[in-house]
Amino acid sequence: MSAHPATIRVEAVSKRYGRQHAVDQLTFAVEPGQTCALLGPNGAGKTTTMRMLVGLTAPDGGTVRIADTPVHLGAPVLHRVGVLIDGPAFVPHLTGMANLRLLWAAARRDWPPPGLADALDLAGLGPAVDRKVKGYSMGMRQRLMLAHAVMRRPDVLILDEPANGLDPAEVRALRHHLAARAESGVTILISSHQLAEVQLLASHLVVMNHGRLVSSGSLENLLGAHASLEDAYLNMTEGPDRAAF
Repeated sequence: MSAHPATIRVEAVSKRYGRQHAVDQLTFAVEPGQTCALLGPNGAGKTTTMRMLVGLTAPDGGTVRIADTPVHLGAPVLHRVGVLIDGPAFVPHLTGMANLRLLWAAARRDWPPPGLADALDLAGLGPAVDRKVKGYSMGMRQRLMLAHAVMRRPDVLILDEPANGLDPAEVRALRHHLAARAESGVTILISSHQLAEVQLLASHLVVMNHGRLVSSGSLENLLGAHASLEDAYLNMTEGPDRAAF
């Protein structure tokens, strides 16, 4: 990891598609060692926000920084970031391991990546990593995408719905892995609709609706007197025009 811990910082960021504000004057930060969950109803602007954080979408206004460096497509700071947004385009006729090697080669670095052993342990594919990806289930592809996100041992992780397609044991393994990464000082931002899992994993929350910030802060503070994150979340986002969650 870098000697300079990486903070994610979003300041007054907006993104419009036609007349629709996907993200509107959004501001938040995630500090090293925090696991921050980005929450909101479908269409709240979560994925657009994450895409702007890794340079896949350019904001119309505001600034996005990682480690105090402006983010744009191809920015060197993105070498410090592990990403799962939509996932890489795996080559179906290659094995899982061959796909990881191909993706790593694109970074022009010597094989193997520094975090390959931990990444393969997290993926839990065993001998299947040497089988062709075209025969993988949805869950196996998701685990391979997670391996790709963490194999460079990044000090920032940006993960959009990382538990999609995972069974309960795999979700628990992911939770333990992310907790260990946060403990080592990694800055983590995830989006998820699995609120019970978020309550076990996250230290901080950013809640969006209709492209705007609803609330942000520590999990403890935002839970308040609510017994569950689901109750607190519904209290923050419900209303006559609330999008379906």
